[in-house]
Amino acid sequence: MKDFTRSAFSFVQKFKIFGIVSLILAGIGAGCFIATVFGAHVFNFDIDFAGGVTSTYNLGVDVDASVTDNIHKIVSTTTGKPASSVQAAGADNTRVIVKTLELDSETRDALFDAIKAEYSDATAEGATFISGSVSDDLKNSAIKASLLAILLILVYITVRFEFRSGIAAVITLCHDICLILAFFAIFQLPLNINFIAAALTILGYSINATIVIFDRIRENSKGISSIQVFADITDRSIRQTLARSINTSVTTLIPIVLILILGVPSIQNFAIALIVGILSGTYSSIFIAGPLWVNLKKIGTKKA
Repeated sequence: MKDFTRSAFSFVQKFKIFGIVSLILAGIGAGCFIATVFGAHVFNFDIDFAGGVTSTYNLGVDVDASVTDNIHKIVSTTTGKPASSVQAAGADNTRVIVKTLELDSETRDALFDAIKAEYSDATAEGATFISGSVSDDLKNSAIKASLLAILLILVYITVRFEFRSGIAAVITLCHDICLILAFFAIFQLPLNINFIAAALTILGYSINATIVIFDRIRENSKGISSIQVFADITDRSIRQTLARSINTSVTTLIPIVLILILGVPSIQNFAIALIVGILSGTYSSIFIAGPLWVNLKKIGTKKA
């Protein structure tokens, strides 16, 4: 049998340190979520979750990045609030879709007048309103989708490995989501439906990174019953997959960072959520998931 007991750095032995750090950071996100449930205004909810209006304008000019930036300035100056997003649209690329929080009719008229003053051929092509009740439905659906995804992942991991590994994986996933929530709450980034898409993407990315490590642990621990040896095997397995985990994260981050730098404002928050989630997912799969599985097995062994 291979000697798994020699280790330059023990992820399992250092779990308390990483666990405390993660508990603090994830606790901030969880606390913000709970506070929101009880009515506190912690997050910067975008139009998707807070209600608002989506207006379409035909500017009569080719809409490029400078035009969308200019529309952003016009909206901020006229309404006193930043636009949630300004997107180019239309086959001829002369239209913009402007999303803002709820505006009264006078403010909407003033906004169109300001746009008309800047672009003389501009015409208003209609507006769509999202009420608070619809926004609440979106939030509830988003929460249900996330919980369902986590539940199905628990079932999958339990079937493929064991129940304690499934619990460890689910706790790791919740940790990643809470970290993203904490980041968005601290920096007051707009929380919209793109965030939910990013969160579900991160769930898939994080669980994939965790499964790679769990697979290696299972391969190395065949025929092993000692919990201490299992802890050493976990350390060895994490080291064996460390380069793969880091390389995968770096190659994934490169195009997303480019999207953040070169992309339009409407998808930049999506890119930020992905970047934070990938970094968190890489960290948790390496420092949290495996050691947590070991500690859950220790608890089960003591009870037995």
